Amino acid sequence: MKKFILLTATVASVLGAQAQDFKTVLQKTFIAFDTTQDPQQKLDQANRIGLIAKKWDSEWAGHYYDAWSKAVLSYTEKDEKKKDAYLDEADQEREIVVKDLGKETDETYVLAAQIANARLAVSPMNRWQKYGPIFNENLEKAKAINADNPRIYFLTGMSKFHTPKMFGGGKKASLPYFEKAEPLFAKESKDDITKPYWGYRLNAYMLAQSKGDD
Repeated sequence: MKKFILLTATVASVLGAQAQDFKTVLQKTFIAFDTTQDPQQKLDQANRIGLIAKKWDSEWAGHYYDAWSKAVLSYTEKDEKKKDAYLDEADQEREIVVKDLGKETDETYVLAAQIANARLAVSPMNRWQKYGPIFNENLEKAKAINADNPRIYFLTGMSKFHTPKMFGGGKKASLPYFEKAEPLFAKESKDDITKPYWGYRLNAYMLAQSKGDD
């Protein structure tokens, strides 16, 4: 009887996992990752995204969000080697996305820019000369494909916000970019995870923050 119950539970678990749609699972996990402020929960959800990418290996979107989440996690890590390890994984996953799609797109260039900016953030004084231009070049490539991609202006605003005022950054310098991104984010559908829309929550927060004094 116990063996029968165990077998039934195992079969139910497998069937349940098979029944779950890739997009639904990824969407739920993305939202959980994007909305939590708890470091452990964020790490747990990032690991789950990684498992989703492995389970549905032929789906480019899983690899895309795996790369994206690794880049985001790098900002929360204190150890420089661990930061770079996350970003090494992010670069590898991004390469898979480009291979699966068969080309670069505005979103893959935006992702490359985000990873470059995260690399710079590991050690700004030592890395800005290398990764600053890579960041800008990828955003320009994304803009040439789709100038209405809000993540172009969101990431530019984030870069400006965290750049010292003496070097042309600060709140006032970043504000126009967050303002430009806002209506573009509003136009994006939030129903299809394979059409990236990340950034809109943080953009709204940064828009409010940028309206204060430097």
